[in-house]
Amino acid sequence: MIQPARYFSNQTNSNSSPWTISMRIKMLAWQFAWKLLCAWTPKPANRWRLIVLKMFGAKIYGRPFVHQRARIQIPWHLTLRHRATLGDRANAYSLGEIEIGEHSTIAQEVYLCTGTHDFSKSALNLMTAPIHIGKGVFVGARSFVMPGVEIGANAVVGACSLVLGDVPPNSIVAGHPAKLIGLRTGELLA
Repeated sequence: MIQPARYFSNQTNSNSSPWTISMRIKMLAWQFAWKLLCAWTPKPANRWRLIVLKMFGAKIYGRPFVHQRARIQIPWHLTLRHRATLGDRANAYSLGEIEIGEHSTIAQEVYLCTGTHDFSKSALNLMTAPIHIGKGVFVGARSFVMPGVEIGANAVVGACSLVLGDVPPNSIVAGHPAKLIGLRTGELLA
């Protein structure tokens, strides 16, 4: 079940950070660690990248795959299940929680965005909502998934799609914004 948006009310103006100083230091340490320890590694060094992600609080189950050029904003907000894939230049903008289910693929340059702003306030306060991607999902290249979206098991999101709302299980969606274009049949993951 998707959690409601989290609202950061401590921002006093549009230039103030919603993060505490200690959180900003952790985020900076993470960025340096990924560039220094992981971004240059070859594809087969996946186990090493998973170890580094775990050291920074990512929840890893089984053996997912994270491409060395994937971008992860806050690893302690990321959950990867067995055989989940975060592809080349995929961006997990994990200001809120992101969970990627077993055997799900997040293809090249997909943007999973858990943050937005409250445009009704002059401070443009940060608002986050989690993204949950079920088991056996395929999210096509260069798609954009908005905060608070749940993509059901065995769903397919076509390339370059804009996903504004939940995607039902076993459905195929595509477009800008994404709309239902079919149902997935055949051998599906249970």
